[in-house]
Amino acid sequence: MKKLIFSIILTFSIFPAFAANILNIYIWGNYLPAEVAREFTKETGIRLNISEYDNNETMFAKLKASAHSGYDIVVPSSYFVERMRKQNMLEQIDKTRLSNFKNLNPALLNKEFDPNNNYSIPYLWGTTGIIVNTDYFEKDSIKSWNEFWDQRFADKLMILDDVREVFAMAFLTLGYPINDTNPQHIEQTYQKLKTLMPNIKIFNIDAIPNIFIDEDATVGMAWNGDCRLTQEENPKVKYIYPKEGFTIWIDNLAIVKNAPNLANAYKFIDFILRPDIAKKIIQNTGSSSPNLAGIKLLPKEMQQNPVINPDAETLKRGKILSDLDSNTLQLYEKYWEKLKMGE
Repeated sequence: MKKLIFSIILTFSIFPAFAANILNIYIWGNYLPAEVAREFTKETGIRLNISEYDNNETMFAKLKASAHSGYDIVVPSSYFVERMRKQNMLEQIDKTRLSNFKNLNPALLNKEFDPNNNYSIPYLWGTTGIIVNTDYFEKDSIKSWNEFWDQRFADKLMILDDVREVFAMAFLTLGYPINDTNPQHIEQTYQKLKTLMPNIKIFNIDAIPNIFIDEDATVGMAWNGDCRLTQEENPKVKYIYPKEGFTIWIDNLAIVKNAPNLANAYKFIDFILRPDIAKKIIQNTGSSSPNLAGIKLLPKEMQQNPVINPDAETLKRGKILSDLDSNTLQLYEKYWEKLKMGE
């Protein structure tokens, strides 16, 4: 979702996948803080070979291309965990090897995309909402996704460059479920998004904090973690949970089928689940954590920050994206391409 704060991008020819003290990780940008990576290597002697991706589709395609990709750990979002486990691309997780599994929030476990968490461990989670610079717009004047279509936002919106997120947002304005598969509803939603295009200034996915810090955009869609990071530089930026609802995303640690360094993968996951490590990840990424023990170590103001820790009543309006059948996905992609091309 964002660029890496710290990355070691090495080829497998330099550090072979079968080396005893290596772990090959394929992960979203900005998801593994430098101090966490260094601490893991210092404690275990295991060298991290980290590659990054900026969307689930790229990660999936790369792993699908080879049953022996060389990667040990990936970090798919919820609906891609569902797809990958159904296609036998992930190792079943032996939770008896994870002494820190107990630190996870039960409310984020045993979801439909992976019942009993047999193939995935929550790593970071969050929401998709409205971000607004209150120097330009009053926070209380924006409460709904539907307001994005207002004339006052002409050529001002930053919209996520993510087909599922954008269609989910538009589905909600029409009263449809975020995982709608009805072709007529999908076309109707595309037609509504076409009318939004004059208000869109930029599509983006990997530089949201910079865009709002530099005020290249002043209102739009954002992940809550990006908003929290932006607020560190510009406290005038606020985050709004739209009244129609919003998506909840969960990004998960998963072990790749035929992982060459399986034992090291378990060591890494259990290390990540430690409260002290979870705390560092929260503070560096800006995202919400499933690690209750780690949250308890945060300063009170962070624990009580509704941007990263919304209350239970707010979360009732949130929905998790599910995987869709291939025909429906092709339909989404067709309309997404037409939308971006201005057709």
